[in-house]
Amino acid sequence: MDAISRLIKPRSVAVIGASADPTKTAGRPVAYLKKLGFSGDIFPVNPKVEAIDGLKCFPSIASLPTVPDVAIVLLGAERAHGAVRDLAQLGCQAAIVLASGYTETGPEGAVRQKQLMDAAGAMRILGPNTIGLVNLTDQIMLSATGALEMDHFPVGSIGVVSQSGGIMGSLLSRASARGIGLSKLISTSNEVDLELADFIDYLADDPATQVIALYIETVRHPEKFRAACLKAARLGKPVVAFKIGRSEAGARAAVSHTGALAGADRMYDALFKQVGVIRAQTFADLLDIPAALATGRTLCGQRVAILTSTGGAGTLVSDDLGLAGFETPAPDEATASALRALNTGTEAVLDRNPIDVTLAGLRPDLLRGAIRTLLASPSYDALVIVVGSSGLAQPELMAGAIQDCLPSSNKPVFAYVSPHAPDVGKLLTERGVPAYAAAESISSAFAAMRHTSNFKPSASLAVLPRVTPLEDLPVGSLNEVQAKQLFARFGVPSVAERTVHSLPQAQEAAVALGDRVVLKILSSEIMHKSDVGGVAVGVTSQTMGDSMAAMTTQVHARTGKIPDGFLVQEMVAGGTELILGMHRDALGTAILLGMGGVTAELFKDTSIRLLPAQRSLSREEALSMAKELKTWPLLDGFRGRAKADIDALVDAIVAFSRMAAQLGDQLAEAEINPVFVLPQGQGVKAADGVVVLKAV
Repeated sequence: MDAISRLIKPRSVAVIGASADPTKTAGRPVAYLKKLGFSGDIFPVNPKVEAIDGLKCFPSIASLPTVPDVAIVLLGAERAHGAVRDLAQLGCQAAIVLASGYTETGPEGAVRQKQLMDAAGAMRILGPNTIGLVNLTDQIMLSATGALEMDHFPVGSIGVVSQSGGIMGSLLSRASARGIGLSKLISTSNEVDLELADFIDYLADDPATQVIALYIETVRHPEKFRAACLKAARLGKPVVAFKIGRSEAGARAAVSHTGALAGADRMYDALFKQVGVIRAQTFADLLDIPAALATGRTLCGQRVAILTSTGGAGTLVSDDLGLAGFETPAPDEATASALRALNTGTEAVLDRNPIDVTLAGLRPDLLRGAIRTLLASPSYDALVIVVGSSGLAQPELMAGAIQDCLPSSNKPVFAYVSPHAPDVGKLLTERGVPAYAAAESISSAFAAMRHTSNFKPSASLAVLPRVTPLEDLPVGSLNEVQAKQLFARFGVPSVAERTVHSLPQAQEAAVALGDRVVLKILSSEIMHKSDVGGVAVGVTSQTMGDSMAAMTTQVHARTGKIPDGFLVQEMVAGGTELILGMHRDALGTAILLGMGGVTAELFKDTSIRLLPAQRSLSREEALSMAKELKTWPLLDGFRGRAKADIDALVDAIVAFSRMAAQLGDQLAEAEINPVFVLPQGQGVKAADGVVVLKAV
């Protein structure tokens, strides 16, 4: 058994710095282990106490009668590393370090954290600054969280990994109060060693876990995270993540538009999307969504039946489902006839959805019949049962009636509890029917089920091909001509253009390129040329002199710089302007595609993909990026418009990603804005370019 498995399910536990006072943090682990029935050996270590809760207390780690599988270290940061070193030398496989005062406190804490890691050697460390872990499956509580003061914890199939100890306790107590069963909860906190991805990987293999819920502050090792989440997806175990830090004070200062468009949170969105992680939009979703997924039921479509005895609540659910893209069609005639045959009474409304059935006196036989009819109906893929105030009188009868119907179908069945009745919601959830107090939660749960049904791990990402020779590249910002020459090396063509330094050269170029041309300044220092008056469109050979003079004056007035020269370009007509760029941050390198031109940052119609290490995008991924854009209809022949050259666009995206992959850290920023996608068969053309290179 590996160290992580032994950490989760130890046969023996040493508690270093254990207190005889169970009300103190240091006294809780022993108390919780005993309270909840740990069957292995517990070795408290405290030189000042002879016994704790009937257990012999040992004066030192060296005096332990045997090597423990796991140790909980309750000492302060100034002493914890010494205990970790002694445990490692003894041969202990893993230690849980609760102390704070490490990297979260600044440079001095970072030194202590390195000291702790050095002391551990080959022994695995959970923490520091962690609250520990809770294995509900096997009733092993290796934690000091006060949430364990509760008397009952439903055991289920949802595993939780949290980078916050407090949030781990919050989820444990909230789940228990709602009847949601959990399997394992792990607080990773500072992640000096064991981290998020390690436990996703473990839970993917854990037979007791079917859904994985994550509370994320940061992903420290993106490639490990990617691999672990894809493993979970392949094994059919959905991963739901709530990522904090979504708001950004502002986009970072960047040379390219791409830097502003691909903020840190959008990078997380892209990563989650590529590996199949369902992003919880609210903290409540972090339990609501897993509770639905843990039922193991499959959503095969978007048609939802709503069975209600209270019209207002049924309409509330229906309206929210509609906003989330689900359908609530009226029952077909056969289904309506079957409902009428149940003798529902004259007040029943059976020809529309929500299906309003007056459940006078809460008749379980009527409820069972209606549920079975709707689950058997070919018109519906899922069912929501609205519990109104009338259902509060005999909740056991109602819950039992619903539970009896579940084996007849694998369609999802949720309950919406309209009155404030948490006990009723808990009862229903415990009976296998996830119950929600908000209509929005039902829509989120169905959307997550839809995502799980549709997600298929990408079959392949293109392996980086033979490298393109790039030994001659400079360092720093390239001018537009140099940038487009680099793009061309990888297969992205550009517009026809000429570099000029005098009026006669410019006039000659204008005549050669079609007379009506685009005039630009050429500068490696000024990237956003249009912002400073450095672009003029529709210039002719006759107006070239005035345009060059006015442009020089205006650019100098706004920037204090004189252009290095000018660029005369052909005018491109009949194309769609897109932006194609790359962005790099702590999560990795991303390729961004979006609506281009000067409005790129205004409309923010973009699609992002992160590149795995040493790989470019596949053609399939490039095409999917284009199809995600709101602008996609413009490329696909919207209202009689000529279809764009999608194949050429896909080629350009793949080529651009290959460039980003090959250059790696040498490429600080790169962007084509706009890239013109011409009508089918005419290709694409890069009309502008930004490249910033670093020395590596």
